[in-house]
Amino acid sequence: MMRNRTLAVAAVLATPLGLTACGEDESGSSGGGDSSELTLAHSYTKDQPQHTCGAEVIKQGVEDAGVGLTVAIYPASQLGGDADRIASVQSGDVDIDIQGASALASVYDPVGVVDAAYAFDDAEALESYFSGSSADQLKQDFKSASDVSILGAWSAGARQFTANDPIRTPDDLQGLRMRFPGSPQFLLNADALGARATEVAYEELYLSLQQGVVDGQENPIVNIEASNLTEVQDYISMSSHQQNSNLIVASPAYDDLTDEQKSAVTEAVDEAVSQMPGCVEEAETEILEGWESEGSIEIVDDVDTEAFADKTDSWFRENLDGDSLTVYESIRDSQE
Repeated sequence: MMRNRTLAVAAVLATPLGLTACGEDESGSSGGGDSSELTLAHSYTKDQPQHTCGAEVIKQGVEDAGVGLTVAIYPASQLGGDADRIASVQSGDVDIDIQGASALASVYDPVGVVDAAYAFDDAEALESYFSGSSADQLKQDFKSASDVSILGAWSAGARQFTANDPIRTPDDLQGLRMRFPGSPQFLLNADALGARATEVAYEELYLSLQQGVVDGQENPIVNIEASNLTEVQDYISMSSHQQNSNLIVASPAYDDLTDEQKSAVTEAVDEAVSQMPGCVEEAETEILEGWESEGSIEIVDDVDTEAFADKTDSWFRENLDGDSLTVYESIRDSQE
C-alpha cells in the first residue's frame, strides 16, 4: 500500500497521496525524500517477461517522471496468490497488480471472456482492444463492480498444445485427456475447442503427464520450458489458441493521485505494453530454436488454426449470454 498516506488530508490539501515513503523493494532500490511508494505485485519470477519488461519498466517510468512516486515490486506471489491479491487491490493494500483476465473474473465474471479461445487473432489485437475505445464499457463495468481500474493489457504469449501425438485439427483432440486450468473460462475453452478437460494443479502437471494421468496440456511456450514439459511430451502443436492475457490493474487509491501522477503511471504502463511483444517474441524464439537444435520436442507448425477458430467462435456465440456475450462480441468486432 502507499506508505504512511492519509487520504483525508490528501483530499483536503490536493497534494500527492503519500506523506513520506521508505523501504526497499526486490530491485534493491529505496525511495527517499517526500515520495509516496506504490506497491506493484505479480505472480511471475524475476526472469519472466512480465517482470523484466513489465513490472520493471513500469517502475522505471514512474520514478523517472519525477512526480513524487516510487514503486516497490513484489514478484513471485510474495503478497499472495491471484485470488488473495485481487482482494488486496480492492482494499488498497496493493496499489498495482498484474493478473490474467480469468483470475480477475472472480470479482467481475465477464472480464474472463478476454481469455476466450481465439477471441483475439494475435497479441497486437489484445493490446489494441484495451488501448482503444472498444474496451471502454468493459473497463467501466469492471470498475463499477470492483472499484479497481484497468490501466492496460498485454499478451504474455499464446498458449499451445502439447501431447504425445500431434494435434492439427479439432478431431485430433478426441480421446485425449487434456489438462486445462480450473478457472471457469479455461474450462469453457476446453468445451469450445472440443477437448476433454482434466483439472490438474500446475505444480502437479509434470508428474501427471509422466504418469499418464493426463495425455496432454496447453500453456505458453515460456511455461512449457520452465516446467521441463518437453521431457514428458513428444509434440508441441502451434495452435496459438489463446492469448495469455495480463491486465495491469490499480487500486482505488489510483483515483486519488494528482493528474500529473496518474499520467506518469499510465504512460509507464503504456511503455511496458509496447515493449512486451518484443520481449515475449525474443524469449519464445530462443526457446523454440533450442528445442529444435536439441530435438527436445517435435514442433508441429501446420495446425489448422482456422478450423479451431471457426469452431470456438460458433460455440461461444451460442453458449455465452448477457454481459459475457457482449464482451465477446465487442472483442471480435474490434478486429473487423
